[in-house]
Amino acid sequence: MNPSTPSSAAASDQSATREKRWSARRKSEVALRVLRGESLDALSRELNVPVPRIARWRDDFLAAGQAALKSRPSDASGMSEEERRAMQAKVGELTMENELLREKIARMEAGTPPARRRSRR
Repeated sequence: MNPSTPSSAAASDQSATREKRWSARRKSEVALRVLRGESLDALSRELNVPVPRIARWRDDFLAAGQAALKSRPSDASGMSEEERRAMQAKVGELTMENELLREKIARMEAGTPPARRRSRR
């Protein structure tokens, strides 16, 4: 097939207009260039990317930076504060129970009789 035929010219136009994928690293580099003062219009022409898309990358970049700087990370588990406290209490209870059982096993292995319990009267 001859490269100057209309069908090959149309195919090359389609490949030129086809969107290419941008990695997160490249997007962040573009966002940093905007934040350093480069014009959105100039970057849009240079990179062949629409201005609104570059502006969205900049906004997403800033939002991610703000989220990373929060003093208290967001709870990804979806657990309420009440559920978290209940689970912490249960962990504490189980830890104490394990310690008591380990002591009891150690006494039994050493041949020491278990401690006598007093009646509650």
